[in-house]
Amino acid sequence: MARRRFQSPKPFKEGQFWWLRVWDTNLAGSRKRQRIKLALAGMPVREVQKIAEEKLRPVNQGLILTGSAMNFDDFVTGTYIPTYLPLLSSNTQDSYRGVLSKYLEPRFSRLCLRDLTRLTIQQYFSGMAGKVAHPTVSKIRDALSSILRAAVDVEYLNKNPMEGLRLPLDKRARQPKPTITPEQFHNLVELVSEPYATMLSVSVWTGLRVSELIGLKWRCIHADSITIEERYSRGDWSVPKTQASAATIGVSPEVITRILCLKTLSVKVRAGRAMRTHKLVKSAGPDDLVFQSVQTGRPMNDQNILKRHIQPAARKMGLPFVNWRCLRTSHATWLVQAGADPKSVQGQMRHSRVSTTMDIYAQIVPTAQRRALEQLAEFAKDATPDARSNSRSITVQ
Repeated sequence: MARRRFQSPKPFKEGQFWWLRVWDTNLAGSRKRQRIKLALAGMPVREVQKIAEEKLRPVNQGLILTGSAMNFDDFVTGTYIPTYLPLLSSNTQDSYRGVLSKYLEPRFSRLCLRDLTRLTIQQYFSGMAGKVAHPTVSKIRDALSSILRAAVDVEYLNKNPMEGLRLPLDKRARQPKPTITPEQFHNLVELVSEPYATMLSVSVWTGLRVSELIGLKWRCIHADSITIEERYSRGDWSVPKTQASAATIGVSPEVITRILCLKTLSVKVRAGRAMRTHKLVKSAGPDDLVFQSVQTGRPMNDQNILKRHIQPAARKMGLPFVNWRCLRTSHATWLVQAGADPKSVQGQMRHSRVSTTMDIYAQIVPTAQRRALEQLAEFAKDATPDARSNSRSITVQ
């Protein structure tokens, strides 16, 4: 970056406002003039000069980098989109592009980066209360924070102004994450055809995320375990979600046997008036997928499987809430119901923290609540006055 120089320009009046011209230097070393709006034209000169001094002080002292004078829209289109956005997954890229065009650009496109202060951003999000759904507010926060982190990374800002941001309260009713019982699961599998029934079984008995399930390869299948190495989601191959997610987990032999049976199965698919037979596993080499598209052998689309095969069967059973997340949550819940210790459940779910497993995925079940209440009743019963008097009388005798 070019050397910072002391600046002391004089305010000038143009149209209905007082303006100030300052030099802006970017990382490439090029310098150009930027105009800053100071006040309405009717304000006295002395007051305008005071405002100008306040604007120039952080620039001259290095508290605000000169690159922060760049326009928000110019930074997004010239730096963020070509340099930083491609580093994210395709789903995240699509989400951020939608947020940019609908929410961020209409509000911030004309502002300089340094104008996005913590107060300005907090006012923007506070104004969404009751007007924008909370999940959308969270997406807007994530997208804007990603942009400002990039501005910090290229040294256009010293600090991300979104640190400490407070979002509007989420006033939606709190509902536990849905789970299904083992009996419901077995009935559901009976209604789903192969290879999707096997995908259901592997998902609920291993707790794999759907992206890990679709990206599973034959070299990852062992005699009594499965290794998670990659994940696939709608066109993108990537590493597992966290460091803890890349692990080998134990799997019952029955599940492994069911996976291996896919190599011998074929299905008939209607093609117009004719019926065509397709092998479920076109090729079973070490680098080939375990779950392949029935017709092409390519990676599957999780949403297509859910909408065309799993959810229609679940709705027949009166379970409209069943999705991939529900299956993973059910796996953790069943482990807790079976008496597994929290640390083992954490290892099976491959979470970095045991609190994530127990607070989010392992749902409290009525049976466990009843057992806890029975223990509480026994404790209270032993502490009643009658019980204490009886114990004293026994002691005296």
